[in-house]
Amino acid sequence: MSTARRRLQRAAIAVAALAFLGFLVAASGVIPIRASSGHWRVTHWFLDFSKRRSVATQTLGADAPDLSADWLVLKGAGHYEGGCSPCHGSPIQGRPRIAAAMTPAPPWLPDHVGRWDPEELVYIVEHGIKFTGMPAWPARGRTDEVHAVVAFLRELPGLDAAGYRRLVYGDEPIDPRDLPLRDLPGSAAAPRSVLASCARCHGTDGLSRGSPAFPKLAGQRVAYLRNAMAAYADGSRRSGIMQPIAAGLSPADHEEVVAFYARLPGAGNEATTDADAAARIARGRRIAEEGIPERGVPSCIDCHGPHAGRRNAAYPDLAGQFEDYLVLQLELFAAGYRGGSKFAHLMDKVARRLRPDEMRAAAAFYASLPPAQAR
Repeated sequence: MSTARRRLQRAAIAVAALAFLGFLVAASGVIPIRASSGHWRVTHWFLDFSKRRSVATQTLGADAPDLSADWLVLKGAGHYEGGCSPCHGSPIQGRPRIAAAMTPAPPWLPDHVGRWDPEELVYIVEHGIKFTGMPAWPARGRTDEVHAVVAFLRELPGLDAAGYRRLVYGDEPIDPRDLPLRDLPGSAAAPRSVLASCARCHGTDGLSRGSPAFPKLAGQRVAYLRNAMAAYADGSRRSGIMQPIAAGLSPADHEEVVAFYARLPGAGNEATTDADAAARIARGRRIAEEGIPERGVPSCIDCHGPHAGRRNAAYPDLAGQFEDYLVLQLELFAAGYRGGSKFAHLMDKVARRLRPDEMRAAAAFYASLPPAQAR
């Protein structure tokens, strides 16, 4: 046997012996797993070093996300308060004591966000981190939601309590932590389920704070809202933002939320005087009324109105909705990530046959219309 072969054999035996020794140590139960013991400094350094190197390697060549839409920060703020602040804290509540006792403890993000590039933050939010309490984004494919959270995180270090509250709640005088303690001005007509779970994004008026970050719910069809809540709750409509909220509400809460928003009066959008926008709306009207027959795109109004005939009550009214929100839904349908009720699949093929400019035109047309009546 050659010298090189003998050395290789000895090395293999040594590795096997070390592995067996490691197994014996683990099997003995002497390794403490109690979180109260914390990590040695060298362990903390090694895990942090490994995490940073892994994220840097996995994002090599990744494009920086487009975070330019002005409503992304608002959308991310709405989720952060409910989905992230219980572990990471916020400028309102500070750092949560219970989460701070985790091993490793969730970082205080205002001090850590600046360590990461935007594409690295996208990777972390989307995929989570093993051996910590940081989960992956629960709705695969919803990078638009991930980008919204990242857009907010990049603003977080500069926010004080007042700025944070303004982003999360807007003009709504609502903070779920306050609900058991005091009456909330202007909220008497809204049920508790709305105040605690819906109002910070959709408002107590159902007009979603005037931002396409969230859809308008006021005056929407009961059947559509009911189906949407059920689809969010069971995951058939993908959303890392809405799924935990809908799943956390009882069937009675679902009905309460649906009934409340469906009876509210809707509101349209401000009319535009821009010539390009007017041309886009006119083009969208043609698509909505006539479809694009040569590509198998049916008219929109047959299912979504506006017209005087009867329509399936499970199809949403689109008149007066936000343009950017409608474009996003069409993009999600085209990519196969939207989902929804048993009727949602009808839109998948339609959306795939639309070009981006046609999606935008149809959305602009519906955004220009006055809202449907509450039903």
